[in-house]
Amino acid sequence: MTDYDPVGHILLTPADPDASCRARRLRRLGLGDRPAPALDDFARTLARTARTPWAMVTFVGERHQYFAGLLAPAGLPYDGGLLRDEGLPYDGGLPQAGRAADRGRRVPLDHGFCPYVVVRRKALVLDDVRDYPRFAGNPVVDELGIRSYMGAPLVDHHGQVLGSAAVMDHEPRPWGRQGLGTIKAMARELADGISPPPRGAAPAQAPYGPGGTPYGPGGTPYGGTWSAYGDAGAYGG
Repeated sequence: MTDYDPVGHILLTPADPDASCRARRLRRLGLGDRPAPALDDFARTLARTARTPWAMVTFVGERHQYFAGLLAPAGLPYDGGLLRDEGLPYDGGLPQAGRAADRGRRVPLDHGFCPYVVVRRKALVLDDVRDYPRFAGNPVVDELGIRSYMGAPLVDHHGQVLGSAAVMDHEPRPWGRQGLGTIKAMARELADGISPPPRGAAPAQAPYGPGGTPYGPGGTPYGGTWSAYGDAGAYGG
C-alpha cells in the first residue's frame, strides 16, 4: 500500500509488492523483529567508517521496519520522535541496562528512508535531505534533526532484498562516490554473511581508493575519504 501526505500529495512510503516474500525469507533465515548483537557490531563499524552518529541494519516488514542492528546517539528525546513507541534513549546502539533488548527498534514505514532503498533495490544517497520535497517532509527530519542519509540494499544470493544498511547525520554530507562504493561493498559483504552464496561463487570485491587503499570490507582497515566527491542531487545504484 502507498501512503500520501494529504496536504502536499507527496509520496511518503513506496509501494512494496515484495513485502510478503521478503518477510517469509527473513523468517526462514531467523531474522526480523529481534536485535542481533552481530548486527549491532556491524552498525558500530559502519558508523565508525562513515564518521556518523547514526547507523542501522534495517529489515522492512509489511507493516513496520525494524532496526536489528543499531547505533544511535545517547540522550535523544525519543518520546514523540522516531522511537516514540518506547521512549528509550540509546547509548552506543544498546538500550539502558535492565530494559528489553528489542525495545525502541520497531518504527513506522513512513519514518526514515530505508523503505525506499529496499523497494527500489538500489542505494540511495541524500547529501541534504531538505533539497528533495519527497524526503524533506519525512518525520525524522524535524523530530531527530536528520539532514543527510546514505543506504544500500542487502541482497541475498537468490536476489531477494532482505533489508538495508544505512548511515545518517545531523549535518549535510557530500558523501561522494567513494562513500557510495563503500557502503555498497559493506552491505554486500553483510548480505553474503547472512545468506552465504553457493560454494565456488566469486567473492565480492571492495572498492579501492588512491594508492590502492581498500575502502570496503574486503580490505583492512576500513576507511577512506567519504567526502571526496560531492553531488547536488540524490544518486545511487
